[in-house]
Order: sequence, then C-alpha cells, then structure tokens
Amino acid sequence: MQLIANDLSIHGQFHDIQTFIESVAKVQALRRAARRFGREVECSRGLLNVEPLSGIPMSEAVAQLPRDKQRAIMLWLTSSGPFWDDLRQHRPDDYLECGGEVVTDSGVGEAAIRSLLGVPCGLVSFVPSDWDYTPVRVEHKHGNGSVDRSVALSNWRTVAQVEAGLAEAGVVLGSWNDVREHCVSRFERIRFSQDAFDALTGVPFAKSSAERIVVLLDVLNRRAKSFDGTGKPNLQARRIDRDYFSGANALFSDSSDSEKREFRDRLTFRHPVRNAESVWCPWHGKERSSTLRLHFSWPIRHDESVYVVYVGPKLTKR
Repeated sequence: MQLIANDLSIHGQFHDIQTFIESVAKVQALRRAARRFGREVECSRGLLNVEPLSGIPMSEAVAQLPRDKQRAIMLWLTSSGPFWDDLRQHRPDDYLECGGEVVTDSGVGEAAIRSLLGVPCGLVSFVPSDWDYTPVRVEHKHGNGSVDRSVALSNWRTVAQVEAGLAEAGVVLGSWNDVREHCVSRFERIRFSQDAFDALTGVPFAKSSAERIVVLLDVLNRRAKSFDGTGKPNLQARRIDRDYFSGANALFSDSSDSEKREFRDRLTFRHPVRNAESVWCPWHGKERSSTLRLHFSWPIRHDESVYVVYVGPKLTKR
C-alpha cells in the first residue's frame, strides 16, 4: 500500500493559523504511523505553493509553526519527500474526476491511476477540509465523458485508520530479495530467468525504485493477459500499448539501432526455459530514479509467458 498526501485537501479553508497548526500536527502523526509500517507519505512538489489560508501560501503558513515542527514539515515539502511527481504514473491527458471535480494533475488522480494499475494506493488528507470522508471515488473517463474505469480510494485522516489499514495491506518491500520473491510469486504471466535479479546485488536498495519495478512488471503482466478468444490483443491491450509503450516518454521501449549494434552481446540472454537457446531482448522497462532497467521478450504473445531476463542497472550505458 502506497500513501499520497491529498494536495486538494488544502484549499484555503483555514480561518486562523492555530487551526492550521493543529491540522499539520495530525498529518505529521499520520506520517510517523506510516513509517512504523515501513511506508512513507508521498507529497507533491507543488504542495508548497497551495494556500492553507486565503492569500497565504503554504511556505508562509508553515513559518508560523514552532521551530522544530517548521523544520520537519519544510524538509518533507522541499527536499526529503518522497515526491509522487518523480514517479508519476498518470498523464496530463488522463481525464480523472471525483464528484464532478477534475482531479488530473493532483495526488488524488495519481493515487487513482496507481490503484487502477494494480498497485494499492491510499490518500492522507488534511482536516478539517472538503475531503473529510472515505472512500474517495475517482472515475477515469473517455474524451466523450463516458466512464472508462473507476476506483474507490481509502482516505485516511487519523492514526487509527492508518494503523488498521496498513496492518492489512500486506507485503513491505525492504530489500531487493523481497522484490524478487514478491514478483516471482505474484505475476503469473511472467517467467523470470533464474538470474534475472542477480544484477541488483550491490545496488543500494531504494524503496521507490523497488515499487517502480513492481509497477512495470504489473503492466507487463496485464499486457500478457490482454488477448481475446482468438488470440488477438483486446481493448485493454490497445490501451496499455497507447499509455505505456508509445511516445517519447514511454515506460517501455525498444533499444535504439545504435545500441543494438554496440551492445548486442549484452542484450542477448540465455533462454529461461530452453537453456540451449538464447533470447534477444532489446525491449526494456525504465526505472529512472536509480537508472534501472528490466529486459523482456518481445513481442508479447497470447500463447506463452513474457520472459523477464534482466532487472538491474542500465546495460547500454556508454
């Protein structure tokens, strides 16, 4: 379970600094509770610019807190994060609504898309606010306004809610070995080579990078299941191809022609099933914060698993 601070729950609703200070203290308590379960509350880099009080930006309002509390909240908002913007899963052209309000480009929209991708994600909201309720229902809509998909997000405002929710949330990734065990057991349409994760040995563990790898593998797994009864890619497959396999900033892409020539040996792997054979895997998923890549078989076929043969540092680095 990932947690995202609901930036929309700051909307100029505080009438005095004291009420704002009390609300910040509650959110900080929620963050401490999340850490006890190995989680962090991700925030937006733009949260620093919202107005808790009419005409007063967050930076000025936080300056009214006691010195120690002021420092803790400013570190979160300016440097330590983590920031969901850096691991953003939804696109500017995703049309997301909650109760008739557009929530694209917000923490609510990001939490919705991650959940729709199969990565459970909840919200942490400031209170009092217009968001003092749960669940938060978000609709992903087509351009014509019809509902494509929808999701109900947990929206936590008390320590008890965080503790109860995270106690039921399942696996916490604390090492690369956790990632390997979780992914091998979870993704039924992916076949991993025995040494697929070996290249992560010696790479400093980063939780955000680990979660990104899980997201990438979840997309691959769902793509491998998206065929109709005749073995042709279905509507879900076409949507995945559009959202994640196309465009300049696609999460998955083929290696360039020059990389294929220069690094042909590195992009050739032992076949995970047919040991006497090799498999050519220039197609890869991108984890950008730690410059990690995962290489897999292509094209994706309806009658066999996707073979993931490598997860580790970028192989085509010059």
